[in-house]
Amino acid sequence: MVQALVKLNDNINRVLNIIKAKYDLKDKSEAIEFVVNKYIKFENEPELRPEFIEKVKKIKKEKSIRVDDFAKRYGLD
Repeated sequence: MVQALVKLNDNINRVLNIIKAKYDLKDKSEAIEFVVNKYIKFENEPELRPEFIEKVKKIKKEKSIRVDDFAKRYGLD
């Protein structure tokens, strides 16, 4: 594991303390790791799963119904 000396401004320090307390983490190192892992999951959102893409392609090929007045057709007037 790599060790690093990190300078934090007061606001970031407060946020890390909140995260540490909220998620019952041992120290700020774990809080930083938690935040970075959340970022990785957020930014590296996996591509659409192949089975979902196939499902969409199948639906796209299905016959559709033209509806001019949705409310009237489904009794929402």
